[in-house]
Amino acid sequence: MNTRHDNTRQHILETGQRIIVGKGFASVGLNEILTTAGVPKGSFYHYFASKEQYGQALLQDYFDRYLADLDGLFAAEAGCGRERLMRYWQHWRDKQVDTCAEQKCLVVKLAGEVADLSDAMRITLRDGTDQVVQRIARVIGEGVADGSIPPLEPLASAQVLYQLWLGASLLGKLHRDGAALDSALAFTRAMLSP
Repeated sequence: MNTRHDNTRQHILETGQRIIVGKGFASVGLNEILTTAGVPKGSFYHYFASKEQYGQALLQDYFDRYLADLDGLFAAEAGCGRERLMRYWQHWRDKQVDTCAEQKCLVVKLAGEVADLSDAMRITLRDGTDQVVQRIARVIGEGVADGSIPPLEPLASAQVLYQLWLGASLLGKLHRDGAALDSALAFTRAMLSP
């Protein structure tokens, strides 16, 4: 593929994400995405065989970018394990509260919707969230090793924290406020304090 094609594909993905985070996957048609992107329908089918394959690619692209950002945030030179984790959770809280009306996290927005619609999209979501949890677990382990986090079991603790934050994000959407996220942040601080 040449650069123009790669950019067109990425443009379709980014345009679709902006629309889908506000409306959901099922309620957004291809025509809306393509019209907004200024791309003809034939170009869409050059890159994606179906809307489901597009959804899977959209989620994979989201996780690729999210995990790269997470790797940068969790870089060892950015502080002790606890500092790196708390920076991540604070960032999550700030991002979710600021954009509660227009959810930007595709995991929070689409997990319940597409899990029953598309096994391929469900698996992409599952695998992506598993990779996030693995990265959190790694930093918990590093924090235990550097003494900034109490002796927790890294993977089990990462799973509990990620589940807590996903749930708090959903409650934040329901209540249109940051109370659940503030509670998640307070719990996380207490859990990770040595």
